[in-house]
Amino acid sequence: MYVRTMSVGVRDAVAALRAAVDDVLAADLSLATAAEVTALLDELESAGCRLPAARHRGLARLQIEATPQKMGAKNWKDVLAIRYRISGSEAHRRLTEAALLAPRQPVTGPPLPPALPATAIAQEHGLVTEEHVREIRKVVAKLPGFVDTQTREQFEVEVVRTAVGAGPKETRDAAELTLFLLDQDGPEPDDAERTRKRGLTKGRQQRDGMTAWRADLTPEAAAVWEAIFARYAAPGMCNPDDEQPCTSGTPTQAQIDNDHRSLAQRQHDALVAVGRIALMSGDLGQLNGLPVTVIVRTTLQDLESRAGIGTTGGGTRLPICDVIRMGAHASHYLAVFDRATGAALDLFRTRRVASAAQRIMLIARDGGCTKPGCRVGAYGCQVHHVTANWADGGLTNVDDLGLACPPDNRAVAPGGWTTTMNPRHDVEWTPPPNLDTGQTRVNTHHTPERLLRPPDDDEPAEESGEPSEPGGPAPPDGEVA
Repeated sequence: MYVRTMSVGVRDAVAALRAAVDDVLAADLSLATAAEVTALLDELESAGCRLPAARHRGLARLQIEATPQKMGAKNWKDVLAIRYRISGSEAHRRLTEAALLAPRQPVTGPPLPPALPATAIAQEHGLVTEEHVREIRKVVAKLPGFVDTQTREQFEVEVVRTAVGAGPKETRDAAELTLFLLDQDGPEPDDAERTRKRGLTKGRQQRDGMTAWRADLTPEAAAVWEAIFARYAAPGMCNPDDEQPCTSGTPTQAQIDNDHRSLAQRQHDALVAVGRIALMSGDLGQLNGLPVTVIVRTTLQDLESRAGIGTTGGGTRLPICDVIRMGAHASHYLAVFDRATGAALDLFRTRRVASAAQRIMLIARDGGCTKPGCRVGAYGCQVHHVTANWADGGLTNVDDLGLACPPDNRAVAPGGWTTTMNPRHDVEWTPPPNLDTGQTRVNTHHTPERLLRPPDDDEPAEESGEPSEPGGPAPPDGEVA
């Protein structure tokens, strides 16, 4: 009875909130003075700052009452991203803040205070904005491991006190200064602290094709790359401007004298050379049934015209000139969708696991995980039986298969996600009822060129002599990988 009463109370409160919002939206401001409009904006700002506190408690409670798998997703981030059509980063932010600002529910006993109690109280009273909350949790996370609980709590209180009277940037600057002063009083960094801070982050590829990387290397990692750079980033080594770059032995004096690259450029070229040597060694094993190598998908027309782009199994876009140059350094896989290969693509029931030739074809067709919203590239995907599971009589034929990352592959189950193949050979994903809001069924993140196809073009386009759009359309016509 108690639970039912609480549920009714929550429903009534939400209904009253919606009614109040309707009243505010229906209000006529045409005759309002500047002071009245300002007062309205002040109240709306305060209410908007307070509402996330209710969402935090709701998310915390939902995670107690259900699991992502019961909701039909692989994790809570996907539950929010799919149901509310928000980005993965926004879903991650909401879950992180709910974990820090909502009361914590122990296994037994009454609820515990939030992990950031001062911030939670300030938000509940509308004293800080979501931008403030984001800055506060970031600076608190930067506190060194040697800081005790009392100092940590006092630090949070001071940052919140600053946030109540200042903007997000001023709050961050004041907190960073306090962090700097705290760090001077702490002990020398130890191995555990260094290990906690290690990381290598790959940024998104920019419009010019460049990709930013950021690294915090441990002393061991720094020592390893110091030795490698001392050899391969020396003047004259691995210079792409040379007709025959020196990658072993000693460069000639002419190669050294003609090397006008900066140290940063030499280290970049050394990284490429060392990676290429590792790929060519054959000692890297296999990844999802294929040797570790670079797999690029593009169209035959783009190769012949030396125009357009290719896309790797990890999602990196390459100019065709780079694709051709890379092909001169190693043996890469080639799969032409015009019956030029003799590889068998239809295995029917003779095998459950897709062959290497089938995987290459799927990489060229799908580019990555086919579930809408999933950004996992082809290198991290498994082959999924789309039209029918193998145990239910499914065939291991290329037109019945699609790429799916391991968590999404496991999400296809009775009562969960279902997959079908449409006439265009696009894999369509239908969510379970808890997540189905009529959202898109096809993932075009890895193959944006599919968005250029006419909506009624369900039949494969006839072959023509004109170069196709950059990156190439979906197979089977003229595509290679």
